[in-house]
Formats: sequence, C-alpha cells, structure tokens
Amino acid sequence: MSAAVSETHPEVDARRMAEEARDRVRFEEEVLELADQAYRVARRLAPTQEEAEDLVQETFARAFRSWRQYQPGTNLRAWLFRILTNLNIDRGRKVQRTPDIQPMEEGDYYLYNRLEESGAGEDEDRVVERLSQDSIVEALAAVPHDFRDVVVLVDIGDFSYADAAQILDIPIGTVMSRLHRGRRNLKQALAEAAVTEAS
Repeated sequence: MSAAVSETHPEVDARRMAEEARDRVRFEEEVLELADQAYRVARRLAPTQEEAEDLVQETFARAFRSWRQYQPGTNLRAWLFRILTNLNIDRGRKVQRTPDIQPMEEGDYYLYNRLEESGAGEDEDRVVERLSQDSIVEALAAVPHDFRDVVVLVDIGDFSYADAAQILDIPIGTVMSRLHRGRRNLKQALAEAAVTEAS
C-alpha cells in the first residue's frame, strides 16, 4: 500500500507543477494586456520617454517575480499600477527630487488670467490645440510628485477614487484633496507653456 502511495506522488507533483505553470502563463497574459495602459500612465509620471520605458519594464519584471502574491479574482489592474506607482515613488526618492509646493494665488482662472496678461486673447480650445504633447508632458512633470500621481491615475488612467486610494495606499479624502491641488498646479503649468508658445 505504501508503494502505491509513493508511486502517485510524482504524478501529484507533476499535476501541481502543470497547474502552476498554466496559472502563471494566464497571469502573464492578463498582465501583458495592460502594457499600453501602463506605458501611458508611466509616460505621465516620468519626465522622459526613456525613464517611462524603464519604469514600465521594471514594473513588469517585478509583477512577474511577484505573481504568486496576486490574489486571483481581485483587481489586477490596480495591483499592477500600485507596483508602478511604488516604483515611481522609489525612483523619485533616489534622485532626491524635492517638490516645489507653492500656494495657488490666482485660483482656477490662472490660465485665463495669464493669457489675458500676455495679450494672446485666445479661447481655451485654441490654446489646448496649440500645446504640443511635449508641452503637456512637461507641464505634468512640473506638478509636485504626490499630486501628479493622483492626477495621472484618476484623470489619465481612469481609476476611481477608491482604486487610486488603494494603489497609493492613502485615504480617499487625500486622493480628492491631492487631485484638486494637482489639477490646479497642472493648469498653472499649462498656462505658462501656452504663454511661452504664444510669444
């Protein structure tokens, strides 16, 4: 009887290994389907295309190494983007980037005020058309790190407040507050870019 049990162990082990291999392949396929979204978010977080590509590559490498930590049936997109944002935060710490947080004095009408001051006299749609993709990426890079992460996740990544809170490991109220401040900072940076391009 013990001989029969020992003979089945290799079969059980082989079956378990085959199931694990199938699970891993399925996981990797599902993660790779998110590659375009991950790059779009990384491109908004990182100041250059090369750094965004490195960030995505490192994100996928870490996800593949940590695939057993993912709980099937939970939000894979949020899990992957949490890895991406954590790596981006680590990258920011390594370069010891200190965000320049200044209070907004001109409020949400900053864009209009700056354009009026410069004499450009254009409406917002024409200004946005004139801004290049590079200008928008540079404006987003000028937004302080904590605020930029929330703007990228909610406004560009289309994550809910709850998902963004889970990814960044902060309360929903903090997400909402940072999103408001981040949008205002982005408006200021876009206004500066628009005025520069108009002159």
